[in-house]
Amino acid sequence: MGSVPNLYYKQNRLKQLRAFCRAARLGSISMAAESLFLSQPAVSLQIQALEREFDTILFERRGPHIKLTPEGEALYKLADPLVEGVDKLHETFAARFGRLESGELNVAAGESTILYVLPDPLRRFAEVHPHIRIKLHNVTGRDGLAMLHRDEVDFAVGSMLEVPDGITYHPIVDYHPKLIAPLDHPLARKTGPISLEDISPFGLILPPRHLSTWRMVDLVFRQHNVDYHVSLEAGGWEVIKKYVELGLGISIVTDVCLTGEEPLAAITLDHYFPARSYGVVQRLGRHLSPQAKRFIHFMEQAYIGQQQTQEAGSET
Repeated sequence: MGSVPNLYYKQNRLKQLRAFCRAARLGSISMAAESLFLSQPAVSLQIQALEREFDTILFERRGPHIKLTPEGEALYKLADPLVEGVDKLHETFAARFGRLESGELNVAAGESTILYVLPDPLRRFAEVHPHIRIKLHNVTGRDGLAMLHRDEVDFAVGSMLEVPDGITYHPIVDYHPKLIAPLDHPLARKTGPISLEDISPFGLILPPRHLSTWRMVDLVFRQHNVDYHVSLEAGGWEVIKKYVELGLGISIVTDVCLTGEEPLAAITLDHYFPARSYGVVQRLGRHLSPQAKRFIHFMEQAYIGQQQTQEAGSET
């Protein structure tokens, strides 16, 4: 008779570990319960059962928030990939035999990434896997990181200047800085390289101050002891391009947003500003679904081909 309780606990261990991992990731029993469609007492009982089984305390309770103990950290590192692997076992098995015909892919990205970086890989992926549902979450970088930590998305795509703890970043494609100006602007007619001193007298149109573009522009001008002024703050590259075209100012953009069809002069600034990479952002330790792995492969292939074409064009 003594083996019956042990058998019961082993049969329910996956549920217990799933509840534990979700609570560890979200830092909240109630949020874990909500995401698992369970009651808060049910999740608490599952975690308590694990603590009895391992004869340890897994969480420090601090009011509504919880934090892993050292023993909890150790169990989480062991259990998280196991739970992810079991939850995606069917899809992984099907993918092993080339039958990636269903499922869902959740990707977080900012508006510029969705508009300029993702369309080609998405088109290729959808043509090959038309029955996989794709959900694009249009979010800022900070909100995207929060979604990654909560496992609400498979991965994010974007540009990262600094990679925080618990996150991995895999750059895939580089874009270059360009000064954009109306075609009849004095800088558009200038021969030779454009200097920061040349730009200084003219008002800049930049994205909001809290975004990385403004910070990078400010850093470069300060490093060279050159003044600049922002005449207009506007969100979104399409808006900025339109206002530059209307003659309301000039701007410094990453050429990810330039198609070559805009009625604008685009002048290289590689001698001042570094190239900017876009790539895949993941939660450290996250088990990627077969759909996510396949999409990342499509993205890499799309931009490897693009880069090779550009390099071949520069040699001719």
